Amino acid sequence: MNTFLITFGVFLAVIGAMAIGYIVQRKVVKGSCGGLGAVGIDKVCNCPEPCDARKKREAKEAVRAEKLAAWEKDRIA
Repeated sequence: MNTFLITFGVFLAVIGAMAIGYIVQRKVVKGSCGGLGAVGIDKVCNCPEPCDARKKREAKEAVRAEKLAAWEKDRIA
């Protein structure tokens, strides 16, 4: 129990120190800059066509979804 209380106290002290430092600097808390969408990139890979590895992965997922749908259909019938 002592270890927990000491750890909790250390965490509170660190968080308090960070808060005081932020207040002393007189900065305003800001949100995200918008991420990749702010610079006109819709996805991480900004290529017009997916790479071969992604095409294979999507094909496997499609086959798996079809098998699952067929299995559920057979199970219900």
